[in-house]
Amino acid sequence: MNNMTPEDAYNFIKRLGLKRDARSEKIIMKDPMWIYWYAHDIIKGRWLEAESVIMTDPRYAYWYARDVIKGRWTDAEPVIMKDPRYAYWYAHDIIKGRWAEAEPHIITDPAYAFYYTRSVIIGRWPEAESAIMTNPEWAYWYAHDIIKGRWAEAESHIMKDSYWWGQYKSRFGINE
Repeated sequence: MNNMTPEDAYNFIKRLGLKRDARSEKIIMKDPMWIYWYAHDIIKGRWLEAESVIMTDPRYAYWYARDVIKGRWTDAEPVIMKDPRYAYWYAHDIIKGRWAEAEPHIITDPAYAFYYTRSVIIGRWPEAESAIMTNPEWAYWYAHDIIKGRWAEAESHIMKDSYWWGQYKSRFGINE
């Protein structure tokens, strides 16, 4: 057991059908991913002793909040909010609304800023538009899904990608 990885320790418990194993837990507790799976599959609930480790990883902290805690996990929010992807998903799935504290982080990723605008804000997000327009694909989708029309301020950015410019021209009837 001395040279077992967290994955090995998890699989050892799973294969034997054990409920808990203190020696394996010491090994599993080193890896946020296996902490999540152990809490989810074996304990089927919170693993308080391991939460300080799992909350260091935005992905597994989000999954733990969603699937194990089944709600907000305020202790992990400072870590989750720094990752635009998991900040978006946390706002969408757990908070089920705007998460103002995370918005400065979400806004740094054009894709997740778009998703947040479309699914959480459900309307224009002026503070994010300068970030979204830097990416031709997400600028196109913002014009298509949010503005539902031409987005003149973003057209110079969309033009930089021939595919998305073609989609944009076709969608909004632009003839050059």
